[in-house]
Amino acid sequence: MDHTKLIRAMQAREDDALPRFQTAFAPLVKYIVAPILPDGRDREECLSDVFLRVWESIGDYDPAKGTITAWLGSIARNTALNRRRANERRREEDLPDDILPAPGDGPEEAALKAEAVRALWAAVDRLDRRERDLFLRKYYYYQSTAQIAAELGLSLRAVEGKLYRVRKRLQNELGGVYRG
Repeated sequence: MDHTKLIRAMQAREDDALPRFQTAFAPLVKYIVAPILPDGRDREECLSDVFLRVWESIGDYDPAKGTITAWLGSIARNTALNRRRANERRREEDLPDDILPAPGDGPEEAALKAEAVRALWAAVDRLDRRERDLFLRKYYYYQSTAQIAAELGLSLRAVEGKLYRVRKRLQNELGGVYRG
C-alpha cells in the first residue's frame, strides 16, 4: 500500500494528517507494542508517545533508506522498550517507605528488604491481568476502594472481596512475608 500522500501531508503538517496516519498505522503499532507492554493502560500511553514521536520526527523520514513501516516499527519498538525499562526502574524507586531500608538499617537488613521487594514484584507480575490491575490501583496508585468500584462498575463489597483474595494469594505465594 502506498502511503506517499499521507507522509507528505504529515511532513506538511496538515491538520488532518496525524489522525489519518494513526488510523492507518495503529494496528501495526499495537502489534509491535503489545508483547512488550502487557498492561493495557501502558500500551495506550505508549501508542500516544509513538505517534507524538512520529509527528515530531516525520521530517527525518527518508523513503530511500527504508519503508515507512520499518521506520515506524523501530520507533514503536524503541518507545515500548524504553517505557518498559522506565516502569521497571520506577517500581524500585517508588516503593513504600516501610519497605525501603531505614536509615539505621545495616547492610543485612537492607538486603533482606530488597529481596522481599523483588519477591513481591515477581509475585505481582505472576497475577493475572485483572488481579494485577486491582492490586496496583489499590496499593501502588493508592486509589480508594470506592473509586475502584465505581470505575470498574462493581460493588464495594465485590472489590473488597477481590482485594482480600489477591492479598491472600500473594501472602501464600510469599510464604507469609507480605502483610498488606
